[in-house]
Amino acid sequence: MSLFSTEKYIAFDVGDRRIGVAVSSSGIIADAVGYIQRDPNNQKKDIDTVREYINKYSATVIVVGLPKNMNGTLGPQGEKVLAFTKKIEEAIPGSNVVFWDERLTTVAATNTLIEGGVRRSDRKTKVDKVAAALILQSYLDYNSMRH
Repeated sequence: MSLFSTEKYIAFDVGDRRIGVAVSSSGIIADAVGYIQRDPNNQKKDIDTVREYINKYSATVIVVGLPKNMNGTLGPQGEKVLAFTKKIEEAIPGSNVVFWDERLTTVAATNTLIEGGVRRSDRKTKVDKVAAALILQSYLDYNSMRH
C-alpha cells in the first residue's frame, strides 16, 4: 500500500456569503487554498466557480462540510448546503461527493486565527478557507485510521 492516496481531495465549507476551499493531493495533509465570494443573485456563477476549483485541482473526491445542530439534526443551514450540493452534483455528473460533519469548525478556525495573531479585520476572509481545511483534515484523518 502506498503512503500517498491516488485520490485528490477538495473540501468546501459552504456559507451564505463565502465558500471556503481546501485541497489535498496526498490524502494526508489539507491545504487551505481560498474562498469563493458568493453572488446572492447568481447561484449558477457560484456553481461554475466550484466546478473551476474542482477542475483546477483535478479533485476526485469532493468533501462538503455539513452543518448539524449539536444534537445531530439538520437545521436550515444544513438544508441549504444539501440543496447547493445537489446542484454541484447535477453540474458535475458522476462526482464523488462526501458529506462531513462540520460542527464547530468555524469556531475552531476563528480560534486558530486568533492564536496565530491574525487581525480581526483579516480574519473574516480567512476563516472560511481555514474551516474548509479543518473539515478536510478531519476527513483525511478519519480515512487514514480506517485503512
